[in-house]
Amino acid sequence: MKRLLLLLMLLAAPVWAVQPDEVLDDPVLEERARDISAGLRCPVCRNESIDDSSAPISRELRLMVRERLVEGDTDEEVIDFVVARYGEFVLLRPDTSGWNVLLWLSAPILLIAGLAIALVTVRRRGVARPAEGLSADEQTRLDELLKE
Repeated sequence: MKRLLLLLMLLAAPVWAVQPDEVLDDPVLEERARDISAGLRCPVCRNESIDDSSAPISRELRLMVRERLVEGDTDEEVIDFVVARYGEFVLLRPDTSGWNVLLWLSAPILLIAGLAIALVTVRRRGVARPAEGLSADEQTRLDELLKE
């Protein structure tokens, strides 16, 4: 029974992330805040959005997002403010322009290069090389060792 309760608590943990005192009175602003928060990464939890994270830094970020929205910032302005403060790492879906293109393309390029190297290596090993026999001195020495 305790395990079932623990499992249910772990599954429901992300639901508890946004505290009731954080929720805005205006449902439109709250929906915008949830959309923005879903796209921002928790700096502590790595691949968890600040909307799902219960870390204190995520709470601060959620409050900051809501505060900026109440002040009248657009969604882009809020995201730009958070990125300026924490860097592009905070974006769950980073931009695919500029230097980020290199990061996005490096994995497929390295995979193709690795496969090409593996293919060339396997083909070279598969080529039959003519067997070289032993020299007369080596054969004599081998015969002596085998007799002992």
